[in-house]
Amino acid sequence: MYFILENWEEEASQDVQIDFLLPTGIYLNLSVSRNSTIEAIKEIVWNKAKTEPLFCALNDPDNYVFMCINHTAEREEIEDEQRRLCDVRPFFCVLQLVGREGNRIEKQINSQISLLIGKGLHEFHSLKNLEVNDFRTKIRPFCEEKAMDRQRLTWYPWMMCNYPFELEPYPKLPETGVLKSRSSKKFMVNVKFENSDESFTLQISPQDVPLTLMQSALKKRAMVFREPKQDKVTDYVLKVNGRLEFIYGDYPLYQFKQDMSFTIEEPFQIHLLQASKVNVDDGMTLIVQAGLFHGSEMLCKTVTSNDVQFSSEPAWDNKLVFDINVSDLPRMTRLCFALFGAVERTKKPRSTKKKLKKAIIQMGMNGKVSRASPEELQKLKEVLENKNYTEFFEDDKELLWKLRSEIRELYPENLAKLLSITKWNKQEDVAQMIYLLQNWPDLPPLHALELLDYTFPDRSVRAFTIRCLRKLSDDELFQYLLQLVQVLKYESYLDGDLTRFLLERALANRKIGHFLFWHLRSEMHVPSVSFRFGLILEAYCRGSTPHMKILAKQNEALNKMKSLTDFVKSSSQKTTKNITKEVMQFYMKQDAYLEALKDLVNPLNPNLILSDLSVEKCKFMDSKMKPLWLVYSDSFQSGSIGIIFKNGDDLRQDMLTLQMIKLMDVLWKQEGLDLRMIPYGCLSTGYKTGLIEVVSDSDTIANIQLNKSNMAATAAFNKDALLNWLKSKNPG
Repeated sequence: MYFILENWEEEASQDVQIDFLLPTGIYLNLSVSRNSTIEAIKEIVWNKAKTEPLFCALNDPDNYVFMCINHTAEREEIEDEQRRLCDVRPFFCVLQLVGREGNRIEKQINSQISLLIGKGLHEFHSLKNLEVNDFRTKIRPFCEEKAMDRQRLTWYPWMMCNYPFELEPYPKLPETGVLKSRSSKKFMVNVKFENSDESFTLQISPQDVPLTLMQSALKKRAMVFREPKQDKVTDYVLKVNGRLEFIYGDYPLYQFKQDMSFTIEEPFQIHLLQASKVNVDDGMTLIVQAGLFHGSEMLCKTVTSNDVQFSSEPAWDNKLVFDINVSDLPRMTRLCFALFGAVERTKKPRSTKKKLKKAIIQMGMNGKVSRASPEELQKLKEVLENKNYTEFFEDDKELLWKLRSEIRELYPENLAKLLSITKWNKQEDVAQMIYLLQNWPDLPPLHALELLDYTFPDRSVRAFTIRCLRKLSDDELFQYLLQLVQVLKYESYLDGDLTRFLLERALANRKIGHFLFWHLRSEMHVPSVSFRFGLILEAYCRGSTPHMKILAKQNEALNKMKSLTDFVKSSSQKTTKNITKEVMQFYMKQDAYLEALKDLVNPLNPNLILSDLSVEKCKFMDSKMKPLWLVYSDSFQSGSIGIIFKNGDDLRQDMLTLQMIKLMDVLWKQEGLDLRMIPYGCLSTGYKTGLIEVVSDSDTIANIQLNKSNMAATAAFNKDALLNWLKSKNPG
């Protein structure tokens, strides 16, 4: 009985007829369970072979391995005998028992890579393409060398590679307010020791480093239990409760991006510095009055500043302390100011302070004197400030090229404009441009990203761009990883600077490697990029075999989720929702599904472990594509984790929108504005498939519009619905 792999999606309890081909030429046809492991099937076959002729010609069972044709049309030797038959999913129901030959580990890795990237490695061989073969030959030792370097790392670099921490973009604590510099008040932290019920509450400063916190915890434990010898602090590391995330290094604790709760039993205070552009009459003094309000309610008495003399830019440098503790302030508290002017009884004489005269005076210039005339430099400035730089007039192009050295010295950030007018079909001009690039000042990474556009394919330009991008921190690179993967589509060659740069950073930071893998894997169905992305995925897997096992587990779980959604879609058209839900949960309780769906690293956040699946809480949603709503308990027992699996919707637009929100949040924080933005996780994992993080206690825009509108038919067109909802959640 032969049938294609789609039939493996039927119920797991059903037996199938498998043809077994033995090395002795004996043919067996046996009925085995889809849910059986390869090891169990091998034992059944071996017991049956004992009753067949030529059994004495067989060696020990461990000397043989089953071989099948997999869904990538490749011969696969099933080295992992703990896999279930329904997970192997042979294209035909034929298993051949063959002797183990060659490098067993190499075969196993090749097989795992093929299944993981969704493309058989034999397809790369069959191309007989010189560039493909050259890329695979060169990139494999490059990635394996990075893997060997990773094995030689000491503890701190190894942690940075496997468990990189995340830092807030704050350069330092605010210099004013309660949490100011090193004199800020301490807050409480609960530290629990692993494999014990011991926990201690400590007072620490936000400026303390992790080592200080660990020393305090060990010292307190030794004091409480009267231990004669205190443990070494180097034997411990701080782990965030409920997450596979660690706090280490020489950064202050306030800079780690963790959920910390502060209980500040100190009066709220502000530092009033100065005002600007104040329109005031002579002879008046200025006073500021401040108050705290929640809606229309005043939370405490208003406070008043000292009075200062009249000025358009008055300066107080005055602390205002309110009669309320920080811990008592509601989240929606508003701080309001009023500026008063008071007439003095005795008019003071006007200040006779003289103002310094100022003027623009051209000073001498050191170094090489520009050969350009002042008129040309002025014209150059005007041209470079023109945003429509892709449509230069011919005389503008000639000016830019003539003053290319001046652009390098005075306006290096306009390199893209100079490149756009370069005559790339003229060897002399190209040579001049390459020479300029060798001494061109490094651009800020954000400016350099512009040079990755497909209009600048020159390898020298790409090498210069990557040189600038190497200054990106891991967090900054992660912010733009989605765009960098898209740039790979337009690379002229397989073995390029950008490809090696991304592989190098991915192999040095598992978080970057995780998302690089899924950004590439999600587009393996696109014919124009499948070979390019497949080769990069193969290179990454060979350079990070330990991570490959984690990714394979995730891929297996996603396949099971897709099978469940396919069943739900077909069943929903035939039966009621409750019956479909019961049958879906029945399948999820099968060993083949439970083993695949539990104990996996969360693809949305590799710092979280999805431990046990809470089957009774799982359901499917009512929308057209019937997305799955899966509920897990995490391995650290800190609560439940919900994810939504969607099959039929393209999530790439959602990812882009959320990325823009994250970028804006970073920019706001760098300017000292924290709007408490927490974008939810979203990840595309394949063709119209992906995962979305469940946000508890949330509501959809459609429900908000419906509840805040008088007529359901026109709810979607009510412009005030969202505004009214926001006002109701933020009174005052």
